[in-house]
Amino acid sequence: MFQQAAPKSTIGSLISLSELIYHAIVRNVRKSHSSALMSILMNMLQAVIFVGIFYIMFSVLGLRGAALRGDFMIYVMSGIFLFMTHTKTMGAIVSSDGPSSPMMKHAPMNTVITISAAALSTLYIQVLSLFTMLFIYHVVITPVEIDQPVGAFAMLLLSWFTGIGVGVIFLAIKPWFPSFVSIASTIYQRANMIASGKMFVANVMPGYLLAMFDWNPLFHCIDQARGFAFINYTPRNSSYEYAFWVGIVLLMLGLMGEFYTRRHASLSWGARQ
Repeated sequence: MFQQAAPKSTIGSLISLSELIYHAIVRNVRKSHSSALMSILMNMLQAVIFVGIFYIMFSVLGLRGAALRGDFMIYVMSGIFLFMTHTKTMGAIVSSDGPSSPMMKHAPMNTVITISAAALSTLYIQVLSLFTMLFIYHVVITPVEIDQPVGAFAMLLLSWFTGIGVGVIFLAIKPWFPSFVSIASTIYQRANMIASGKMFVANVMPGYLLAMFDWNPLFHCIDQARGFAFINYTPRNSSYEYAFWVGIVLLMLGLMGEFYTRRHASLSWGARQ
């Protein structure tokens, strides 16, 4: 309290910031459960349930023939994991500590740390869950064959990046309109169950139906990921460049809005959230 902060070099500041982000990541991973392992297992269980539901739904409705030629489980998981990574990243950032949070009373803390920690902790859990499930599927059921694994993983990172952009937009608006953001973010997550296009193949969609999906960067990420995962599928109606630039625009707008919000932050906002 009465200590005077000594000036640090650029490298020292970077190390200090990295340490703060690391501890915030650990805190976020353990937020849902005191054990980090249980948090990861719960996320894996949720992913398994999602995959199982869609597998049964496709089988019962006879839609497996409309999917791509190749491993049907890879087709399902390519949609499920990109969808979960995107929506969970967005949700984690929206629920992270804002400028009026009690955590911000501590001098080293700022919203950049909380946003970074929320995004990185979600990516850590999703990537670990994905590789664990793929390993179990590869060993127990059938060998996993992915045509271009680096490209497919890059699309997972791109879906994570666009989720950050959407989350920061909601986070910047949240102190001003907390109820609206809570409802809007929930609607966005639920709408992406369909709007992400994880149940469809973009190349066979008619034009009028494609127009209902191609605004969504997650739709482009999922379709491009399947292009990298399957050797006999070349996506023609999606672009990873579109998703990347939409993510950049959303992130820049969100950071500008968050900076403006932080400049006008008031502790009384906490009572409205």
